[in-house]
Formats: sequence, structure tokens, C-alpha cells
Amino acid sequence: MRAAGLCGRRPRRSKRTTIPDPAATARADLICRDFSVNAAAVNTRWCGDITYLPTWDGWLYLATVIDIASRRVVGFALAEHLRTELVADALTNAVAARDPAPGVVFHADRGCQYTSGDYATLADDLAVSLSSGRTGQCWDNALAESFFASLKGECLDHQPWPTRTAARRATVEYIAWYNGTRLHSALGYMTPDEFETAAHEEVIHQAA
Repeated sequence: MRAAGLCGRRPRRSKRTTIPDPAATARADLICRDFSVNAAAVNTRWCGDITYLPTWDGWLYLATVIDIASRRVVGFALAEHLRTELVADALTNAVAARDPAPGVVFHADRGCQYTSGDYATLADDLAVSLSSGRTGQCWDNALAESFFASLKGECLDHQPWPTRTAARRATVEYIAWYNGTRLHSALGYMTPDEFETAAHEEVIHQAA
């Protein structure tokens, strides 16, 4: 590699975003690592997580809500803090955008934001059923982790971000591209938007 003038890419410094609350009430895992594609289950099972976005201005944090059946990012929020409001805003945005039937499942890790009393109250108000994976088991929320790997590997890690504003804009643009343009092998090489459109048309066809 030295002779060819090449150098390896080093991973960025990490920042811990999942801080479990040992006093939090245990919550059932309603997903059990089942992240399979299922057109009939669109808008019934969601998952999400928090990640950090480094900028020269400081950290920017992203919380997501992803439809498990279609891989579509249905809600998200960006903020300069890790308080419960961050994940609450992401869930509120998802419910406002999707208007799911009562009982839609939202699966996350056991971070203190997701296990807080305020978040549980919000979920009750929104008729969302909360689900949690095990502490320290990233595979229990693999789909959310996979999205963050795509976001950073395909967009954010390719250049430094001088400002939070620039990183925020790039993240919003990437999510729109991810939903509407990026192909997924799990979806038969359709985009999340195309998959959901096909699923909706199939429902109409079966009802006709």
C-alpha cells in the first residue's frame, strides 16, 4: 500500500450514545431479531436508535424511526443533545407522518432515553407499543444499526463537517435519497418508497 501511495481509512472516534438505566423497568422484546421484509406488515413494526454526527462545532445527534417491513425511514430528529426530547421528537414525527393503527410496535435498545417514564407516557398517548432488546446486544436492533452504517459509510464519513448546519442538511438529504433512490437487495432491488407503493397497490388489488 505504501508503494502504491495508498493508506487505510481509520474509523472515526466513537461516542457512547446508549447509556442504560439500571433502574428502568424491564420491557418485552416484541421483535426477537425478526427484521424480515413483509409487505403485509408495512406500518406495523418500527425500530430506531440514536447515533452521533461529529462536526467542528461539536456533536450532532440523530434519532431515527424505521419501518421494519420496508426499510423506510419514517421519522427522525436531529439535536445538539441526548435528552429524551430527541427520541420523543423522532417518534412524534413518525406517527404524524404515517398515522399508524393503534398498537404499532416501536423497538429500540435499553438506553435511558427509550426507557424513561416520559417516553413511556408519550408512547401511551400515541398508542405505540414499546419493545426493547437486551443490554449490550447490538444484533437485537440490527436494522437500526445497519442504517447508521449506511449513512456514515455512504455520506458522512467521506469528508469533515465544519458546522452542525452542514451536517444536518447532508443528513436530511441522505434520508430523502435513501427512501426514494437507494436500492435494497432485501426488497428485491427496489427502493423503500417503491416497495411501499407496490405493497399498497397489492392491497387495493386484493380488495377489488
